[in-house]
Amino acid sequence: MFTIDDLSDRLDGYLTVDEIAQVRRAFYYAEQAHDGQHRRSGEPYVTHPLAVANILANMHMDYQSLMAAMLHDVIEDTGITKEALSRQFGEEVAELVDGVSKLTQITFEDKAVAQAENFQKMVLAMSRDIRVIIVKLADRLHNMRTLGALRPDKKRRIARETLEIYSRIAGRLGINTIRVELEDLSFQAIHPMRAERIQRAVVKARGNRRSMVRHVQSTLQTTLEGDELPGAVMGRQKHLLSIYRKMRDQRKPFNELMDVFGFRIVTDRVDTCYRILGAVHNLYKPVPGRFKDYIAIPKANGYQSLHTTLFGPNGIPIEVQIRTREMEAMANNGIAAHWLYKAGQTDRPIAMGSHARAREWVRGLLEMQRHAGNSLEFIEHVKNDLFPDDAYVFTPKGDIMELPRGATAIDFAYAVHTDIGNSCIACRIDRHLAPLSSRLESGQTVEIITAPGAQPNLAWLSFTITAKARSAVRHALKHQQRNDSVALGRRLLNQALSSFGLTLETLAQNHIDALLAALSLNALDDLLEEIGLGSRVAYSVARRLADSEPEEIQAHGDDQQGAMAISGARNMVLSFARCCYPLPGDTIVGNLSAGRGIVVHRSECGNLEDCREDPEKCFPLQWSETVEDDFPVGLRLEIETRRGLVAELASLINDAEANIERINIEERDERLSIVHLTLSVRNRVHLARIIKRMRNLTYVGRVSRTGS
Repeated sequence: MFTIDDLSDRLDGYLTVDEIAQVRRAFYYAEQAHDGQHRRSGEPYVTHPLAVANILANMHMDYQSLMAAMLHDVIEDTGITKEALSRQFGEEVAELVDGVSKLTQITFEDKAVAQAENFQKMVLAMSRDIRVIIVKLADRLHNMRTLGALRPDKKRRIARETLEIYSRIAGRLGINTIRVELEDLSFQAIHPMRAERIQRAVVKARGNRRSMVRHVQSTLQTTLEGDELPGAVMGRQKHLLSIYRKMRDQRKPFNELMDVFGFRIVTDRVDTCYRILGAVHNLYKPVPGRFKDYIAIPKANGYQSLHTTLFGPNGIPIEVQIRTREMEAMANNGIAAHWLYKAGQTDRPIAMGSHARAREWVRGLLEMQRHAGNSLEFIEHVKNDLFPDDAYVFTPKGDIMELPRGATAIDFAYAVHTDIGNSCIACRIDRHLAPLSSRLESGQTVEIITAPGAQPNLAWLSFTITAKARSAVRHALKHQQRNDSVALGRRLLNQALSSFGLTLETLAQNHIDALLAALSLNALDDLLEEIGLGSRVAYSVARRLADSEPEEIQAHGDDQQGAMAISGARNMVLSFARCCYPLPGDTIVGNLSAGRGIVVHRSECGNLEDCREDPEKCFPLQWSETVEDDFPVGLRLEIETRRGLVAELASLINDAEANIERINIEERDERLSIVHLTLSVRNRVHLARIIKRMRNLTYVGRVSRTGS
């Protein structure tokens, strides 16, 4: 069994004597705190934190991270507090331990909420110290290695959580060794039989291919030596989940996937990488379109390498990765390479750059967390954000932006800055105007056009894919809805108060404050928002504010106030009913719908029968004198069936300066057809002019407006 002495011997290679003593002290403290506790396997519990510390030692993490690994379950599973740890080991170690610990003191509704809340807590701790997530990944890795003692259903639940979140975080931070092992262990827990069959097939195929691998490896090494290029050639092994996913997604049998030979060449300098690339292309013919330069344009997690695919002996595909030793360390350890090199007292820009990128990513997570409505929405954004980046586009100044495949100009705008996204109105792609929904491709130059006062559109959510853009749009729409709701609530309340000869401006502030306290609201805007959204009735609120007797209310109620005027501008709390299609010129009423605000209907609409007599739900409206919008309206036409019918109607409607939104034709019999049209018109007069033109056509019978 691995002991603290074994760990100390390993740490002797890169930590000082005093630092190793601190790690040992943390181990003995944890051993005493967990005394009497055992894991499901029957081992003493302290073997788990010791194993976690050993994983971190492989990555050359600093002594405080190792101490936090030893103590990471102390707060959660024993009676020891964060304050006690802080007194014993310092504030920094206590903060690391607290960041990794779960929220055990709070009871959650279900597992999903608990998972989301705990992850949200960890992200906040990561923002203060990125080492929190590295300790957590090591903790999760050892838990996955020892899943055998758990029930099958619990194994699958933990494995899915690992696959959805922790393996992706490891990939996002570039810690490839942990990512690969987490993925394979999760795959084995979720699909044990599939994993076992693929594992057996891999071992068998490896034996059959051994001579071919040796031949190619020897040929590549000889070529490098012949050209006096320093570099070590090694075989590259595919992991189980990667093989399974390719078999499933590409619908390829196992043999086809294993016919691709993978090699990695590790050298000393960047310029040597490109010289080696020329040498291997001279040795074997490259496959067109299969070269990727991740050295010039690194992946989001800092990964750098040259990738090329070659036609090898007998036409067998050979995949070759070429990188420096630093890049190899980065590919395996990612952000942890920052501490790996720090331990060697060497300043390495590649490792420092990875650390900076990780901090930038965590800052992005914090912004998403602030915008998200709750922890479940936040964790959904995080899952979306953890997919690999594929598209590399340029700003007008030549800076490179990394975006997921399928990202649009809106995603790009928010990637530049949230304010740019919120105020964008158009874009240029390669200096040509393009829709904001345009999908971006690598190599394009994107310029965003903004305008002061512009606001995000609800339709953007249908084509944005990045988590930052989606959370920012939702946040802006919520803010926009609040502003619209408050403005509408103010108008409704003032209209209701006018029955009592009052306005909000003339009311005594103490009356308003007393009502807010009674309703458990913090500010007047909160009350106005609820009125605008239809959650509270303006007339009831006005009555309480006026503090009037019932008979006085009735007397004032006879004196009907003027109807509220509306323009054609739709917003988050004002919409127009699709059942009766109201137009400027129609007599209209408003229906207050909870959560939607005011829905405008024609006064004769049949859908208002149940609430027409309720003044708190249904009230008169009038059109503003400055309506300039277009409105949909439904028409029903009885027409003699004839060829070219749709073309003639479209021409007539176009000549009348209207647009067809929808058309549907049903045949009544051989001679008669019924045409259902939805048009966009300016007002009732405009519609009357169109109907008059239709009735002048000899083959058109009855024309009627639908919805009443």
